[in-house]
Amino acid sequence: MPALLRHIQSGLSAAKDYNTLNFWPLRRSLQGYQTSYFAGDLRAGLNVALLAFPQGMAYALIAGLPIQYGIYGSAIAAMVAPIFAKSHLITLGPTNATSVMLLSAFASLGIVGAEKLGMVPLLIFMVGFFIALGAYFKVANLVQYISRSVITGYITAAALLIITNQIPKALGLEMPGKGATFYESVMLMYQSIDTVHWATVGVSLVTAALFFALNKKFKSLPNVAISLLAISALTEFVVEKLHIKYLDRSSEIQFLQGINAANWSFQAPDFSLSSIHTLASPALAIALLCILEGISIGKSLAAKTGARLDANQAMFSIGMANIACAFFSGMPASGSLTRSTLSATSGGRTVLASYISGVIVFIGAFALGPFTEYIPQCTLAVLVIAIGISLINKHAIRIVTRTTKSDAAVFATTFGSGLFMPLDTAIYVGVGTSIVLFLKKVARPEMVEYTFNEEGQLAEMHQEGKRSVPQVPIGHVEGELFFGAADLFRDQMRRICEEPNLKIVVLKMRNAHNLDATGVMALEELLLYMEEKGRYLILSEVKSGMMRVLKQSGLYEQIEARNIFTDEPNNPTMSTAKALKRAKEHLGDTQADVSIYVDPVIDKTKQGERV
Repeated sequence: MPALLRHIQSGLSAAKDYNTLNFWPLRRSLQGYQTSYFAGDLRAGLNVALLAFPQGMAYALIAGLPIQYGIYGSAIAAMVAPIFAKSHLITLGPTNATSVMLLSAFASLGIVGAEKLGMVPLLIFMVGFFIALGAYFKVANLVQYISRSVITGYITAAALLIITNQIPKALGLEMPGKGATFYESVMLMYQSIDTVHWATVGVSLVTAALFFALNKKFKSLPNVAISLLAISALTEFVVEKLHIKYLDRSSEIQFLQGINAANWSFQAPDFSLSSIHTLASPALAIALLCILEGISIGKSLAAKTGARLDANQAMFSIGMANIACAFFSGMPASGSLTRSTLSATSGGRTVLASYISGVIVFIGAFALGPFTEYIPQCTLAVLVIAIGISLINKHAIRIVTRTTKSDAAVFATTFGSGLFMPLDTAIYVGVGTSIVLFLKKVARPEMVEYTFNEEGQLAEMHQEGKRSVPQVPIGHVEGELFFGAADLFRDQMRRICEEPNLKIVVLKMRNAHNLDATGVMALEELLLYMEEKGRYLILSEVKSGMMRVLKQSGLYEQIEARNIFTDEPNNPTMSTAKALKRAKEHLGDTQADVSIYVDPVIDKTKQGERV
């Protein structure tokens, strides 16, 4: 028992030493707070709240949840995140990307209605737990390795799914169900197209005309909120004052349900093992998306302001905000670009701006909640469609499809998967494709052979069989020598070694990187093959990291120290000069005099390669 306790204490001590997170950064934020900051924070909080309230309703509609989930999630996330965040740059709340993934995940699982509402808290808790755990293990440091092509492909597919899921509401269609994918949504819409409700279409067209007119002339105003208020008032006037029978509220145009925030209460998730197993994959996918959104937004805004973002601490705040949302009928929360940008441009100076916005949305849930029953469902649907259209970034699509073939392939794979598969699956496919293509790219070390040209300089050999010294090929290795490239490197070398006149191979290793155990084994196999053929291997321009790997693996002794020449940064080609001298000694020319120099004017990008 004492031994067990010692192990536990040792483990806790190691965990404490590993941790870099601050679990209570708010204390330091409040200590340095100045009264001059308050006016900017208040203005930013108010402006963000005016945006967050209607956005919350829109994102709940996207996710297929009652609108109060979006409002409550906006309030809780904005109030909880500042407690754990060091930076004020990221303003949290529900987002379109996470909302549509939630919709797609539950639709693909066949979970609807009351069962869905019962499992949402657990899903959000798992999302928050995965994010917070990832923050502890510094996962934010790995975000940079996920291609932007994946995100662009996912967002574009998500935008189309958002649009197709809201068009039926804007047209008043009687849908037999809700599609989990873009393809399914289109097919269901096609089957229901004869149920178009023209009064609903009329309200939708008026909403679209008003919103786009406002957005064109008054971009700085909260146009979503203005459009909701104006159309709601207009519809209510037409229905109640003009008594137009065709627009009878109960049987024709669909309205949102009113919110009774007095019923807002604590709700613990159902931690059943079967539910955890069912939701594990979508929760992990949503968590990954929250991390990508939040960190990319934070880094972008930090770059503009010159501030420094602690990405893992920001990630931790996102995780804790989601855990809080799980207990109070919220939605998955992440960094919102529109809210974060609005907060910054409105004068927000500290995390208090986010907290103020959350408090205002919280008060709004009680004060304005009952009035949401006057908002036509089609009006909110049109505004969501506008949000979906805005997500289709033509500039980003142009870049990822034209830059490289691999970027285009990653985009096409992610986008195509997002059209025919649930979005949580699509993002896994996109990330997997990105990793595979990256490994394929880096696992192709380039082997360029060098020889002496007519001027007596060492340069790339452009014609096979034209070596100045036929018995000594000089190979320049460029790229990675890790496990993914080891076999290719060995095969390249064996092809060179099969030449009948060859006696010695000199490998310039200056630009070879990341030699691992598999690479060492490949070199060892090559060395044995060359020994059988009576040939020698000489390494030049070996850097310290590779030298360490050679010594630790025992390959240093096999090649022999006299056949390995370290890199000399101040005179890059001297190492190769020594290697060539050693090669001539192997050939029996003990008096070999090799003089090598560099002319940086010849090729600055390959300084040290031409001599």
